[in-house]
Amino acid sequence: MTIATDASAAGASPAGVETSSRRRPSARSAGGGRSVRARSLIRYLGLTPFAAYILLFLAVPTVLALLTGFFTEDGAFTLDNVLALGDPVILSTFGNSLWVSAVTAVVGAIIGAVMCYALLGFSHTSGLRSVVDSASGVLAQFGGVMLAFAFIATIGIQGLITVFLRDTLGFDIFANGVWLYQVPGLLLPYLYFQVPLMIITFMPAMEGLKRSWAEANAMLGGTRLTYWTKIAFPILAPSFFGSLLLLFANAFSSYATAAALISQGSQIVPLQIRGALISETILGRENLAGALALGMIIVMVVLMTAYSALQSRTERWQR
Repeated sequence: MTIATDASAAGASPAGVETSSRRRPSARSAGGGRSVRARSLIRYLGLTPFAAYILLFLAVPTVLALLTGFFTEDGAFTLDNVLALGDPVILSTFGNSLWVSAVTAVVGAIIGAVMCYALLGFSHTSGLRSVVDSASGVLAQFGGVMLAFAFIATIGIQGLITVFLRDTLGFDIFANGVWLYQVPGLLLPYLYFQVPLMIITFMPAMEGLKRSWAEANAMLGGTRLTYWTKIAFPILAPSFFGSLLLLFANAFSSYATAAALISQGSQIVPLQIRGALISETILGRENLAGALALGMIIVMVVLMTAYSALQSRTERWQR
């Protein structure tokens, strides 16, 4: 009896040890799962400051802009503000904004793409490449009052180049009007930051072209023209047009440079919004600025949707 009991106990003990040994990994895996969730939570907490910034300075103003366009100062619902978008004056400001954005985007994209092609001949460590990359990063963000002052001091009515051309060569660049302080005068300042922005956004796509593609084209009897028209351009097209849309959106939403140059009138949409906010003569349309912002948001959403679609297509061949 005692021997049997001891034997049975001895036989049961390995099973007990095996059972406990089977349970330990599950406990460790549960602890590991909790640690993974804790690390994920910490990563999400790290995004909290950025999320709060986006919420306060992007999401909330956007919602307010959407809502104020449909309400009066007394809080009553109205469509008068939205219907005012069909006013000829407001349509003219949207037209001015669209053509200025389109011209500067197309010209800036072409010039920037040509410069990117030229830079492909220089290595990353070359001095010229470093200077161009650094200058593009700075000049793409150089705008507002500083940029306006730079152009006024250079080609303004009494600017350095204006006075030199007038006094030395007898050529007056403002003989047909002071165009710098009108909508056409925005073209040169906008191109000043559009071209560097194109270099920043399009250069990675140009660098993504593989040398083996050109070699394969040459081995198959293709010419340089064939390489660019049949291989390179179809690959670069989504990235090019995506950068073009980004330049268009950048010019369409620019305010500070235009506000510093054009002091009279509201000839583009951002200046029209400023006029609607500070004007005291708009009766019955006190929240017209919200409707104008709504129109800009619609344009920007369309542009960014198209840009996102082009970017996703570009990433397919970069993987």
